[in-house]
Amino acid sequence: MAVLPRTLFAALAAGLLATAPARAEDLPVIKVEMKDGAITPNVIEVPANTRFKLEITNTGTSPVEFESLELKREKALAAGATSSIVFRTVDPGTYDVFDDFHPNAKATLVAK
Repeated sequence: MAVLPRTLFAALAAGLLATAPARAEDLPVIKVEMKDGAITPNVIEVPANTRFKLEITNTGTSPVEFESLELKREKALAAGATSSIVFRTVDPGTYDVFDDFHPNAKATLVAK
């Protein structure tokens, strides 16, 4: 087994650490509340081209389903539940989101 010089080993280790993926607990967290046919905020601003976590809480008394056809994401939550969706990246733009269980509940996710 070859032994790497200390400086080469340090450089490799630094390079590997610099490119390690961000852990979920280190990601920006954007909070969304869903409640019996309402999504708050109505405009959900997220960072473009960056990993982030969307934390969704159902504060209502009925089930909800956060869904976006354009982003190909959905998450159903029982009343009182909280869950998250981690996005690797989202291109800059505007995306429609809705509550599949409450057809009038709509919001816009804006990545910038």
